[in-house]
Amino acid sequence: MAKKYCYLFTEGNATMRELLGGKGANLAEMTNIGLPVPQGFTITTEACTQYYEDGRTINPDIMAEINEYIGKMEEITGKKFGDKENPLLVSVRSGARASMPGMMDTILNLGLNEDVVEVIAKKSGNARWAWDCYRRFIQMYSDVVMEVGKKYFEELIDKMKEEKGVTFDVELTADDLKELASQFKAEYKEKIGEDFPSDPKEQLMGAVKAVFRSWDNPRANVYRRDNDIPYSWGTAVNVQSMAFGNMGDDCGTGVAFTRDPATGEKKLMGEFLINAQGEDVVAGVRTPMPIAKMEEEFPEAFAQFRDVCKLLEDHYRDMQDMEFTVENKKLYMLQTRNGKRTAQAALKIACDLVDEGMRTEKEAVAMIDPRNLDTLLHPQFDVAALKAATPMGKALGASPGAAAGKIVFSADDAKEWAARGEKVVLVRLETSPEDIEGMKAAQGILTVRGGMTSHAAVVARGMGTCCVSGCGDIAMDEENKKFTLNGKEYHEGDTISLDGSTGNIYDGIIPTVDASIAGEFGRIMSWADKYRTLKVRTNADTPADAKKAKELGAEGIGLCRTEHMFFEGNRIDAFREMICADTVEEREAALDKILPMQQGDFEQLYEALEGNPVTIRFLDPPLHEFVPTEEEDIELLAKAQGKSVEAIKDIINGLHEANPMMGHRGCRLAVTYPEIAKMQTKAVIRAAINVQKAHADWTIVPEIMIPLIGDIKELKYVKKVVVETADAEIAASGIELKYEVGTMIEIPRAALTADEIANEADFFCFGTNDLTQLTFGFSRDDAGKFLDAYYDAKIFENDPFAKIDQKGVGKLMETAIKLGKPVNPKLHIGICGEHGGDPSSVEFCHKIGLDYVSCSPFRVPIARLAAAQAKINEEN
Repeated sequence: MAKKYCYLFTEGNATMRELLGGKGANLAEMTNIGLPVPQGFTITTEACTQYYEDGRTINPDIMAEINEYIGKMEEITGKKFGDKENPLLVSVRSGARASMPGMMDTILNLGLNEDVVEVIAKKSGNARWAWDCYRRFIQMYSDVVMEVGKKYFEELIDKMKEEKGVTFDVELTADDLKELASQFKAEYKEKIGEDFPSDPKEQLMGAVKAVFRSWDNPRANVYRRDNDIPYSWGTAVNVQSMAFGNMGDDCGTGVAFTRDPATGEKKLMGEFLINAQGEDVVAGVRTPMPIAKMEEEFPEAFAQFRDVCKLLEDHYRDMQDMEFTVENKKLYMLQTRNGKRTAQAALKIACDLVDEGMRTEKEAVAMIDPRNLDTLLHPQFDVAALKAATPMGKALGASPGAAAGKIVFSADDAKEWAARGEKVVLVRLETSPEDIEGMKAAQGILTVRGGMTSHAAVVARGMGTCCVSGCGDIAMDEENKKFTLNGKEYHEGDTISLDGSTGNIYDGIIPTVDASIAGEFGRIMSWADKYRTLKVRTNADTPADAKKAKELGAEGIGLCRTEHMFFEGNRIDAFREMICADTVEEREAALDKILPMQQGDFEQLYEALEGNPVTIRFLDPPLHEFVPTEEEDIELLAKAQGKSVEAIKDIINGLHEANPMMGHRGCRLAVTYPEIAKMQTKAVIRAAINVQKAHADWTIVPEIMIPLIGDIKELKYVKKVVVETADAEIAASGIELKYEVGTMIEIPRAALTADEIANEADFFCFGTNDLTQLTFGFSRDDAGKFLDAYYDAKIFENDPFAKIDQKGVGKLMETAIKLGKPVNPKLHIGICGEHGGDPSSVEFCHKIGLDYVSCSPFRVPIARLAAAQAKINEEN
């Protein structure tokens, strides 16, 4: 049987979302349960996909089927397109299977032309209404289908109102509106070069194509990327007979929610406009009145509407967002969908639905979008102030939250200004580990380069600091402490605001409000923990981060990056001494200075985690990241080393690498300088011994992780150093202590030879940031320069550094598990790349059998909820 591309509302139901889109499926469902829905038909998402496959044209088969369904619609309504007696007028709306608000404006009153407008004017005895419908249709069709901007028409309306000395559109007469309609058509002809179409079927095909086109407009592409909606889904088109809210004072239109979308409170919320069409409410053209006023104006319709609200909420078992029209005091339902809501409201509604007996705990957990939890844990902008502000620029929202403050251009300035009580925003070309203290001091961080997993993004997420990264529109002049964005020059001390969720950059200070975690948060999280099997750890390098993560539910540390500890206070001096040493003895003497400090850090981490597992990654970055770059710092180092400035500069230049991310780093450092691994092993083991002695009821089992292994022999070499050092320390202490030595799997070769590596490793941890870089051959700090072109060309749908590439990187992970587990059944396996806090990646990790995911502290609740949803989805 040939594929069916059109369905009457009477032929569909709520389960057909993939084919009919959310709007079409819900219109069919409302029709089935007997609600007053103006009838029509839906053109399927498959027709949209076919439109793109056929080179953006509607093929003859689909065209024929649409014409057949116009005929069926004419039979149902008793009206005909272009008829002189009883003309059919329709609305055309888009509707993908996932709600995508604002993707395309609706087209109303389609089917009107010069003849039909006269017919409906005469039949209704209401010429003003008829011409109002026609001028609206010309305006909408021109804007949405032909892409002539709205503003030209708005200007003509304003001019007409001025000439007539009136304030509101509703005060214009039938003759005024007739004159406007002809001005609109003239404007259309001037812009398009041909007459406004008068054949209703030609109008409809134009509108259908516009809906299909809207699936690939820039707005839609960005929204899809942000919300994990695949391009292949396509959108459906809904053709629905008109109900008129603009026929007079016994008509109106409105939008309503069955619960408050901002707070979740159970009460009818919404807005209503008398003598208006739907777009007026949604577009905010006129100021509507609260829904309660509708009761005074249309008591019967309002009573019916209240019953419909209860019926729909009981039917869908969720908060509904509805659009409706009242025509001559009679109610018509135009759409219903599960309403968009704030994170706070989502938690309250889910808990209330459980308490009301409408949902189970598992269903409540599955209802909440884990990504929305981000907003609960970070400061946000004041909603009213944000609405009034216009962004100056936009980049990647790399770490959520809101930040406002004075611009500084260096980490040292950030520290200094913050110390004297100033709120600052750190603006850099890019950040590096030596900026850590400045990043800590700043309210927010803005970088010109770098993607979602750049240094700035990763560190900011760990600290819970707002970060916007990769703003290539900035022309940066760091030396003179200024930059230009959107034509405005900003200097040190000028103020900006950053929205780390959207990536928007604003001029001046927008007031912020602190995050508030409500009681429902704890309830939802306890249910999530009850149903998930995947453990959640955190990536934390400081006791403060570790404590925060534990408060947010982390069950251990999956990654402690020891290099971040070297930048605290004056430790960097000792580390630089080690780098500049000429002999092993000099290196060991320098490392001995760092040892007690590292040991102290590890003790604090063990204390913060109270006996939960802690994985400590040995030194990973290339040494050049630790050497001074400023002239005066180089002089100080030369003095301390008793060397000339030239000698120190030679050492620094000697560390320079053509490709440092693939250079002398990771386990390669421990192979070259085993004394580094010895020092770090002593610090880990001594800290564990001290904390174990202090807390007999805890079981401390340090997990030592060797980074960047590509060959089993590398692991054997470094492990031998670790084991000999650790065993000697434990023997000298006189207490029993177990420890584990594992590795990060971040080089494709390690994944492909995981059966060999599993012989030597107690655990694997996927470092998916590096694994993604090395699998794609992309530098994560430079990929931002070309990823947009990849999105536009549909080569990629999203950033592989933000969501695991399941086909390539994911296959390597699966391979490593399949090879490693049979060799070493005790092998435990986790992930500690930034992907560990991304919901779709967490679901993938659950599916392939990982034991835990590890993510930055503020993403721990997201991972806990996503892990529970993965388990619940698997059961379903």
